[in-house]
Amino acid sequence: MRENTPPYWRQRQVVDALGRAGGGHPPGRPLLARPRRPSRRFTVHLGFTADGPEHARELAVAYAEALSLLRPELVLASAALSPADAWRGAERLFCSAVGPDGDRCADVAGHPGFHHAPGPGGLGWGEGDG
Repeated sequence: MRENTPPYWRQRQVVDALGRAGGGHPPGRPLLARPRRPSRRFTVHLGFTADGPEHARELAVAYAEALSLLRPELVLASAALSPADAWRGAERLFCSAVGPDGDRCADVAGHPGFHHAPGPGGLGWGEGDG
């Protein structure tokens, strides 16, 4: 029959035994660390006024691009726009089509022509301007 204690207690007993036999353990550091949770994603909602949906889309794209320059860890592909009272009806701001090398199109959603990877000289792919 197996022991009825959680497995981390058994591990701690082994680490304690090894720590004593190997000359001790540095003070201030735990013998066993708790498992880390994976990173979670969050969304920030920024409110602004605009004359209409087209103007709101232009402003939202400009805000998203400006924030991504200031904070490169922001994911532009996930930027979306919705009316202030209808968050469930959010529309994507950027295309994010996946290219042959796994890059995502960094152009605005619904753009005509080729898809383009981010950065100057990014790879272009797709149907073209026809």
